[in-house]
Amino acid sequence: MKKCSFFICLLGCLISTSQEKNFDNIGVLIKVDGDSIARSEIKLNEVTVYPPLQFNSYDDKIRYYIIKRKTLKVYPYAVLASKRLEELNKRLPLIKGKNQKKRYTKIVEKFIEKEFSEELKKLTRSEGQILIKLVHRETGQTVYKLISKLRNVFRAFSYNSLARLFKISIKVEFDPTNNDEDAIIEDVLKRAYADNSIKLELDR
Repeated sequence: MKKCSFFICLLGCLISTSQEKNFDNIGVLIKVDGDSIARSEIKLNEVTVYPPLQFNSYDDKIRYYIIKRKTLKVYPYAVLASKRLEELNKRLPLIKGKNQKKRYTKIVEKFIEKEFSEELKKLTRSEGQILIKLVHRETGQTVYKLISKLRNVFRAFSYNSLARLFKISIKVEFDPTNNDEDAIIEDVLKRAYADNSIKLELDR
């Protein structure tokens, strides 16, 4: 599959609970090691339990796990983009002058490009499209809108035109309600957070 090296620029321009068991009124006191007081109930941390995965066919199963692998691979970059955007939005109001704001934005862009260029060059087309969806999931804005706000509309248009060469859209939104792939992505992330298998650190 085609490698999407232009994601360096894109990212540069830019996250059911279980019920507590209640033992009241059954006449049993419970004493926990390390606690000198016996209690009638034990409060547990909230956890989320999902039913086992079920698939209609072997092909559906393969598709799910392919999307899962790609989602967990690029998700840390989407989280990073969200954090960088949050930091940028906090600092920009403190910077006086339009030119100074542009200069600071470019500094952030160059930092991300230098720091993560090699990793982003390795993304395939499908991984890149999932990353774009996840950026929308984490920030609430499409990559196109982010570039338009942080740089300008012309730059966003240029990136979108380039993305089309790879059959990718930077205007796409994350929509798990109406999009089957997005629903799988959302399920993957929720399960990963629930069982604490989510990994936000980037492989360096």
